[in-house]
Amino acid sequence: MEALLSTKKASDFRQGLQGGVSIAIGYMPVALTFGLLAKTTGLTVTETVLMSMLVFAGAAQYISLSLIAVGTGILEIILTTFIVNIRHFLMSASLSEKLDDDVLYKKLGYAFGITDETFTVISVKEGRVKTGFAFGVILISYGSWVVNSGIGYFIGEILPGFLQASMTIALYAMFVGLLVPSMKKSVKVTFLALTAGAMNSVLLFTTNLSNGWSIVLATIVSAILVEAVVVLKRKGGGVGDE
Repeated sequence: MEALLSTKKASDFRQGLQGGVSIAIGYMPVALTFGLLAKTTGLTVTETVLMSMLVFAGAAQYISLSLIAVGTGILEIILTTFIVNIRHFLMSASLSEKLDDDVLYKKLGYAFGITDETFTVISVKEGRVKTGFAFGVILISYGSWVVNSGIGYFIGEILPGFLQASMTIALYAMFVGLLVPSMKKSVKVTFLALTAGAMNSVLLFTTNLSNGWSIVLATIVSAILVEAVVVLKRKGGGVGDE
């Protein structure tokens, strides 16, 4: 019986690895670009790989690079990352209801490995999900992200100096590329981006706040304002955010 259970657990894990292959492939170009941009931002290869190992959050890592580039302090970076990833609380709570109950350290393990992509693959699986399946999805995705971040850094090292310098522009171009599709889909996202940008500009020109604290404050206040407007519209019989 014990051997049968062991085989079943291994099977769940293998299914998870298979389910995460598409995520691992999709992470490759994004992680390579992150590693390359980390090199041009001034991080060492150790810092680059450690960031991917300990943070494992694409959008948050890209935002961190932009904040590091303008000399933002560590506390502002931590707060900004927290705000960007706050949705993970809901994602973790959702998965805890879908996965089989397990010991705490295993729950902490798959909670760390939750990204938008791993959450989607795990949550759409029919029925109760075994912990082994979740770890399979997360492990192959995590490995791809970390390894390709390091490879991207070394690719950056062999680029000519003028290309490395020009890659700093690519960081902002990538943010625009991520933002525009979301703005097209949702009026709410458009207003949020415009409000945060305007508020950040006002704070920078009218106060003595640093770039980092200005971004943090503008993000929090604009999110509260936009959500308040959406709630008021709904109560008043408005259309909503779309």
